[in-house]
Amino acid sequence: MASPSSLFGAFISTLRTVAGDIGVILLLVGAPVLYGFFYPWFYTEEVVQRVPVAVVQQDGSGLARQMMRFASASPRIDVVLTTGDEREAREALLRGDVMGYALLPPDLKRHVVRSESTPVPVYANGAYPLAAKQVQYGFAEAFGTVSAGVELRRLGASGQSKLQAASSRSPVNLQMEAMFNPTEGYGSFVVAAVAILILQQTLLMGSALLVGTWREQGQAAAPPRVWLGRLLALCTLGWLSGLYYFGWMFVWHDFPRGGNPWGALLLLAVFVPAVAGLGALIGWWLADRERAMQALLFTSIPLAFMGGFSWPAEALPTILQWLRWLSPSTAAIKASLQLNQLGAPVVAALFPLSVLLSLALVGWLAMLWVGKVNRGQMT
Repeated sequence: MASPSSLFGAFISTLRTVAGDIGVILLLVGAPVLYGFFYPWFYTEEVVQRVPVAVVQQDGSGLARQMMRFASASPRIDVVLTTGDEREAREALLRGDVMGYALLPPDLKRHVVRSESTPVPVYANGAYPLAAKQVQYGFAEAFGTVSAGVELRRLGASGQSKLQAASSRSPVNLQMEAMFNPTEGYGSFVVAAVAILILQQTLLMGSALLVGTWREQGQAAAPPRVWLGRLLALCTLGWLSGLYYFGWMFVWHDFPRGGNPWGALLLLAVFVPAVAGLGALIGWWLADRERAMQALLFTSIPLAFMGGFSWPAEALPTILQWLRWLSPSTAAIKASLQLNQLGAPVVAALFPLSVLLSLALVGWLAMLWVGKVNRGQMT
C-alpha cells in the first residue's frame, strides 16, 4: 500500500477524502453532471418562435389584407390583435400582451399603385432583444414577400416575362448562412461559453472547500510531493468533468463542437490545472470551509460579464480589462470558442493557452511553496 506521504499515496488519499466529503463530492462530481444535464434544457428551442404581435390596419384594401395573411403565416410571429387604433396596440405593448406591432397606414395601396415610397413602421419591445429581433424579422419577411410580388406584377405589366421580371428585381441572388451556428440559436451561443464557467466554478469551489477543510484540521502542511498528489487528484476530477462536457453534453444537445478536438483536449490539459491551483490557494488563504463557499458563490455572474462573450470586453473599465485575465475562465472561454466551436488551429489560440499555462505554473508553484513554508512553521 502506497504511503500517504508519497505522491501516489497523496493522490489516492485525496480521492478518498473527496468521496467521503458530501459537500466536496457534490461540487466536484454532482454539480458538473447536473448542470451538464439540466442547464442546456432551458435553451432547447434555440430560437424564439410565434412571438405575440399586433397589426394596426388603417387601410382596408386587398393589399393590406394580403399583408395580414402573410404576417399570420410567419412562424416567427403570432398575430393576436388586429385593430385600427394605434393607441390600443401601443397599450397592449406596454402591458406585455404583445411584443410589437406593425402599422399599415391609410391609403397604403394608393401609394403603392402610384409607385410612391410607402414606409410600414414596425415597433418592437427593445427590453427583450431576442423577441424584438423575431418581431422585426417576421414582419420584414412577410411584408417583403408581398412587396416582391407587387414589384414582379408591375414589371410583368411593362412587358417583361416572369423570368425577366425576377432577374430585373434581383439580378444577384443572396444566400445567407450563419457559420458555426447554423440555427442562429441562443443556446448554441451561450451554453458553449457558460459550460467553461461552470467547469471553473465547480472545480474552484470544490478545491477551495477541500483545502479550507485541511487548514481547519491542520492537514494543510505537507511536503511538495504530497501537494502534487493532491493537485493531480483534483485535476483528474476536473479533466473527467471537461471530457463529459466536450464529449457528451455538446453532442447530446447538438451544439456546435468538434472543430479541433485535439486543440480542445490541449485546452483542458492547461485549463483544469490553472483552476485547481487557484482554488487550492483560495482555500488555503481563507482557511475556512464555509468562508470559501461564501466568497466564491457569487463570483459567477461578474466573471461571466468579464468573460467577453455576453458583454463586450472593450466596454469594461480599463482596469477590469486587465484584471479579467486573472480568472482562467476568461482565457478558456476564448480558446474554447476558437478551438472547439470554430475549428481554429492551435496557433490561433496560443495567447489564451499561454495565459492558462502561466496561471497553472504560478498557482502550482505558489501552492507548493505555501505548503512547504507552512509545514516548516508547524515543525
